[in-house]
Amino acid sequence: MFKKKYFGLLLILLIFGVFFIPKIIHRISNNDLVHDNRARSAQPLSYIKINGEAKKVPDFLFINQDSLLISNEDYKGKVYVAEFFFTSCPSICPIMNKNMKRIETVYGNRQDFGIASFSIDPEHDTPTVLKEYADDYGVFSPHWHFLQGEKTSIYELANQGFNIFAAVNPKIEGGFEHQGYFALIDKDGFIRSRTDQFNNPIVYYMGLDEEDKQVQEVDWLIEDIKLLLEE
Repeated sequence: MFKKKYFGLLLILLIFGVFFIPKIIHRISNNDLVHDNRARSAQPLSYIKINGEAKKVPDFLFINQDSLLISNEDYKGKVYVAEFFFTSCPSICPIMNKNMKRIETVYGNRQDFGIASFSIDPEHDTPTVLKEYADDYGVFSPHWHFLQGEKTSIYELANQGFNIFAAVNPKIEGGFEHQGYFALIDKDGFIRSRTDQFNNPIVYYMGLDEEDKQVQEVDWLIEDIKLLLEE
């Protein structure tokens, strides 16, 4: 009797090993377990709330690469992605706009999608310079605006409007410091994002390539843009 029970237990363990252990190993090797715990796609995407109120992009009015006045009203009814950059940036901006170009490739032909790239070096980044920069990246969407204007207004929009840090710093290469984040804005002008495993919004999406991540946050952003376009 004891031998039969022992044999049955061994049989169960053998079946478990054959069918389930390879699946566990496959998930670990593909980083699935880690990815599941970092962030999850939320449907609908979360609002970013400050003092209980959903964060909305404040009014702005700047000049784009075609010397046209562009305001937040031009993005009304559109899902759009915003960033803060400068054309002579020697470090993170080329990576950010390489990834922004990926986003344009997916959604750039849509009339209900746009991109706002705000220059934090408006003295250098004239409309002519911004136009050359856009051409270098092969920008084709009429709704990807490279924007410049009065410096105080740009920095106020970055630091208070979006809560994305930007500052002049002559001690570092390039003369400016800023964060490599992308902000996702819905058709009504509210900042939105997916949530993490604790159901808290991740707020912004990293626009840089992170070597320790198999799935980049730009990939999440591409997925989440689609969710907002379908709302």
